[in-house]
Formats: sequence, structure tokens, C-alpha cells
Amino acid sequence: MAETQQADGARQAARDERRAARLAQQIGAFAKAHGGAEAQVAYIGRRGVRIVLVGVDGGWGDLVAPSQAIADQAVQKAGITVHESFDGDFAAKVRTGPYEWSRMAGIQLGGPSNT
Repeated sequence: MAETQQADGARQAARDERRAARLAQQIGAFAKAHGGAEAQVAYIGRRGVRIVLVGVDGGWGDLVAPSQAIADQAVQKAGITVHESFDGDFAAKVRTGPYEWSRMAGIQLGGPSNT
């Protein structure tokens, strides 16, 4: 029984390593496309952990990792700066366009719906 648990643990660790590597690759691609990147990692409940990315050019995006450990491993592998919170100078780096503004205000101001 102990051998089975060890084997299961080893398989899970290998799976988590692959997930972190895949996320790190996606983070790296984002950083390359946007002249570099910084991130903020936030727990979003059962769904997992969100990695919000902000590029040097103000472009932004996000990824979701299944756990805090995998998210932390991914940003570490990608070698980017990670912020504790999404406020102040970090938040000011985000550049939004007309699409984002219409989506954010859409429900209240008669813009495109969320459906």
C-alpha cells in the first residue's frame, strides 16, 4: 500500500511539474510578445489560482493554475517579477482599449452583454 501511495505521489508530482512548465512557457511567450512582463498571483477558489500578467507595453492577460504551488512554480520558472497585490504602480501599467471599456460598462450602460 505504501508503494502504491509513493507511486501515485510521484505521478502527481510529475504531472504538476509538467503543468508548471507549460504555464511558464505561456508566460514566457506573453512576456516576449509584450516586451517583458510582471505578474500578480491570486487564489480564486476551487477553480484554482489566477496569474495576471501585465506586459511592459501595457497589454495584459491571465492564466489559471490548478494550485498555488503550481502557479508559484510557473512564475519562478518564467523568471518574472511577482507583485503581492494588484494596486498602485502595477495596476497603472495596464492599458485598456475600447473593447475592454465597452465590456466593463456594457451591463450598466447598454453596451455589449455578457452573453
